[in-house]
Amino acid sequence: MASAEQRYSRLSTSNPIDVLEHVAATHDWPCERASDDELTLVVAGSWTDYNVSINWRDDLEAMHLACAFDFKVPDSRLPEIYRLVAQINEQLWLGHFDVWTQDGLIMFRHGLMLNGTVATARQCEALLKAALEACERYYQAFQFVVWAGKGSREALVSTMFQTEGQA
Repeated sequence: MASAEQRYSRLSTSNPIDVLEHVAATHDWPCERASDDELTLVVAGSWTDYNVSINWRDDLEAMHLACAFDFKVPDSRLPEIYRLVAQINEQLWLGHFDVWTQDGLIMFRHGLMLNGTVATARQCEALLKAALEACERYYQAFQFVVWAGKGSREALVSTMFQTEGQA
């Protein structure tokens, strides 16, 4: 165990993607290392699986996380989705949602600047947690707009209440 911890400590100081790869492994999330500076993983949520891509930019000393949903927005629903994204982003403290119009994909994006510091497992966990919680919280609102034809305000209001307990 001590040698594994030493290896992890050595890797985490050289590249923050190593830390994220370790975090993914502790959660049993399938992941793939596309390069030294890129990690992709799939995280099962309550509503869908989320495709997460994390990149390290050495020149900026920053990590960028993009978490994409698994559905495409039809062109006819894009204006309402843009309104919903703007309303959701007003409420977020960390990160933001984007619509990639070329592909019609909705994704959550967030960055973490390290500026000469070493990424910790706790920071990486927090980065992933912020993304996944935002995606889980607002996924149904996106679904209501895209598939149920609801307006952005109505969709957002319907997802804002918190259910307690189980039926």
